Amino acid sequence: MTFVLGRDGEPEAGPVGQLGQYRALDGSQGAPLHLDVDAPHAMLVVGKRGYGKSYTLGVIAEALGRTRGVAPVIIDPMGVFSTIAEGVSDDASEPVPATVVSDPAVTPDSLDPRSWCTLLGLSPESGAGALVWQAAEAESTLAAMREHVRTTDASGEDTRAAINHLNLADSWDVFDSDGLSSAQLGSHEVTVVDVSGLDAAPMNAVARGIGEALYRARVDETIDRLPWVLLDESHTFFEGVAESTLRLLLTRGRAPGVSLVMATQRPSAVPDVGISQSDLLVSHRLTARADLQALTDAQPTYMNVSLEERMPTAPGEVLVVDDATETVHAAQIRSRETPHGGESPSVSDCW
Repeated sequence: MTFVLGRDGEPEAGPVGQLGQYRALDGSQGAPLHLDVDAPHAMLVVGKRGYGKSYTLGVIAEALGRTRGVAPVIIDPMGVFSTIAEGVSDDASEPVPATVVSDPAVTPDSLDPRSWCTLLGLSPESGAGALVWQAAEAESTLAAMREHVRTTDASGEDTRAAINHLNLADSWDVFDSDGLSSAQLGSHEVTVVDVSGLDAAPMNAVARGIGEALYRARVDETIDRLPWVLLDESHTFFEGVAESTLRLLLTRGRAPGVSLVMATQRPSAVPDVGISQSDLLVSHRLTARADLQALTDAQPTYMNVSLEERMPTAPGEVLVVDDATETVHAAQIRSRETPHGGESPSVSDCW
């Protein structure tokens, strides 16, 4: 018998991706475990360092890359997912189509005026912040925003401050009127957006732009495939300008068909909405009290034992809470078919 996370019914009822196998109480492997990729989902993957959180995200990406009708996008803050594009192992069933965007840029108008002020650390009530707000509201390129500020009758001090902040944003090289479009992001390939070389602010700006572009495209029906946004180290994006877009995808993404998969070592740093709105929780081992408490606070009533009592102990083992079927399962994540780029180096490698 085969089980599907995220829906009732057999695998033949719609597209699925293989995640691994169920794990019996004695530790032996049981029936195959699949993930529903037919309908949109909000999914949270958690686990302490070294227990397979990013590995599981890669397994999900492989499955999505082989599914017709979806558009998988990985936002990669650690630079570990480009290996998906390197090919598959000899015993893999089929290749995983993938492309890597190593110098990502988004359109300036993917941020609203308030987000521009937040990104640049300016209060909207300040003179410089008000100028940036007005420029972002009126223009769609950084050059036009700077020119808009220059032509105002504001004080020289406020004008210089606003332009200096916009110059800072320009120096990040992540804003371009020809930035990543929904058409590019909405392809059948796994699009790996490598933001590992960016600081927190521009990294958040890229994530915000990608999420907004895909959400708008689905609302406006300009792309046919259903996007899946996979976000590693997601807690860092809830602390910046990407937060409002992540909340949008969590609370309103289901209707237009946008899925969000969040992976984090620190579920305690993810807002309550990130846990409560996830219909699928995949937990690797956690030991920090704050992280365990964050999951316990959102523990569903249909669990007859605590999450802490059922916490996995070995890398690759997971506890899955499936809110669609109101079930809880122990499982083993399958082996990656593309190279895993998240392994830590060791001194012995240099001998």
